[in-house]
Order: sequence, then structure tokens, then C-alpha cells
Amino acid sequence: MNLVFVIPTKDRPGELRKALRSLAVQSYRPDGVIVVDSSNRPVKAVVSEFAGKLQLRYIHHEPPSASAQRNAGVRMLPPEARLVGFIDDDATLEPFALERMMAFLDSAAPDIGGCAFNLVNHPPLRASLFKRIRMAEVLGLYSARPGVVMPSSWQTMIGTLRENLFTDWLPSGAAVWRTEVFQTAHFDEFFSGYSYLEDLDFSFNVRRRWRLAVVAGAGYRHNPSPVRHLDGFNFGRREIQNRLYFVRKHGQSVARCRLAIAGRLGITLCEAVRHLDGVSFRRAAGNVAELKAAIVS
Repeated sequence: MNLVFVIPTKDRPGELRKALRSLAVQSYRPDGVIVVDSSNRPVKAVVSEFAGKLQLRYIHHEPPSASAQRNAGVRMLPPEARLVGFIDDDATLEPFALERMMAFLDSAAPDIGGCAFNLVNHPPLRASLFKRIRMAEVLGLYSARPGVVMPSSWQTMIGTLRENLFTDWLPSGAAVWRTEVFQTAHFDEFFSGYSYLEDLDFSFNVRRRWRLAVVAGAGYRHNPSPVRHLDGFNFGRREIQNRLYFVRKHGQSVARCRLAIAGRLGITLCEAVRHLDGVSFRRAAGNVAELKAAIVS
């Protein structure tokens, strides 16, 4: 199978270097890597460092948008590509991860459309008690089951797995997709700029026709960058805006979504008070501002 990776990046040359290095040292190397760069200072020099180790293509893309950058990378795939991988610029594959991913895909049923790598350094889940309450599942708000999408539109986190798992959605931080998927699907560019929930939207749409899996033996790490593209208040606004867009687009329950938003807002406020966390306070303020705007409109 011909496999080409697409890496969207913006203003993170150090992190991008680590991501490319993790691909370059894999026991199974990709057949190509397309870096789609929206940095204020282009990172073409970083990409050039790996010219002798990876088959590279560099594209500068404006305006910045992870969704649009991924779509641009897909459009540049060579015709022989059968698989396209995505890895965020602040993620790295574990040793042998790609070999294990390809071994899974070699034996996978043809209806497996996409597979995610297994996040081995998943942060502790906050408010995990609320998410495991039976009533939350009965109401369609949340579930203790990993990787499902609830009627409220809320997705449950996948965490770190010990065995393979079939899911309703996949994160886009490190995943491989059959190129056939892109004959009928693309990343919705409504999720522009900081593309919160673009992975949920894309994968949940693909799930209507294909099965999705997370491969436990194919690990990766997310290495959060100090370079943030959205502050707490604006993330809070984007969080509500994108969630309501998703629930309406996919015909899910707006009423349940609003109830889940109220629960999430309560959790954020509790975290803000408990940890004296200014970011959480600003996130909650952004939630409230966007909810008011949604009611007015």
C-alpha cells in the first residue's frame, strides 16, 4: 500500500522537527510526506533537514486552518496513494508504530475506512465521575464507553487502550485513512482557524459508510506546545459555536446538546474555582458570551 502523510503546521518549527524525525526513524517509512505550512515565518528550512530521509513536499497555505490545510494536502496526493496519514505538528509516533499500523491495515476488512494511533500519554480525564453516572448515559449526555458519540452530540474520550477498539469517531492528531474515503468526504472548512471538533465532524460523517478503529499497538504522543492559537475566552466561544453547528448538521438533539453544554459549563466553573485557574474562568466566560449570542440570533 502506498502511504502518504499530511502534516498541517503553524508557527511550531521545533515541534514539526520532532514530528518529522519520528516519521524518519520508523521501521516502516511512509512513501511521502506533505507539509502544509501556514506559519507567519515559513518552516521550509525545517522540512529541508529531512530531504535525505523522507520523500517530502512543502506547500505554503493561507489562511491558517487545520481543516483547510488537510484538504489542501489531500488534493496534492499522488494518484498511486492508497492511504493518507495525518499527524499534528505537536505529535510524535512511537517506535514501530507505523509498522504495527500497517500490519493491522494489511489484514483489516475492506470496510475499515480509518484507523487512529493510540495516544499513550493521554492526560487524566477531569470530571470522570460525572461522565460515568448512569443518568448521564440515559439522558444521552455522556457515557463511560470510550469512543462513542452520544445523542447530545458529545463524544466520549478514547484514552489509552490496551486492545484494539472500534469507535464512532477518531481524533485527527495521528490517524491513517483509506484514500477512497475522500471521494465522498472532506474536512468541513466551517471549522476554520483553530479547528475545534473538525475531527469529530469528519470521522463521524465517514462512520456512516465505513468502520473506524484505534490500533492499540501503534502508539503516539501528543506533546502540547506552548504556542497556542486561541486564548481561553475565544476558545470558550468557539467551543459552543462549533458544538451547535455539529449537532444541527448531523441532525442530533439540540435540547440534549444544550443540557450537555450546561453540564460542561458547570464542570469548567468548578475547575476554575478549585484550581484558581484563570484560563478556565475565561473559557467559561466565552461559553456564556456565545450562548447569549446564539439565543439572540
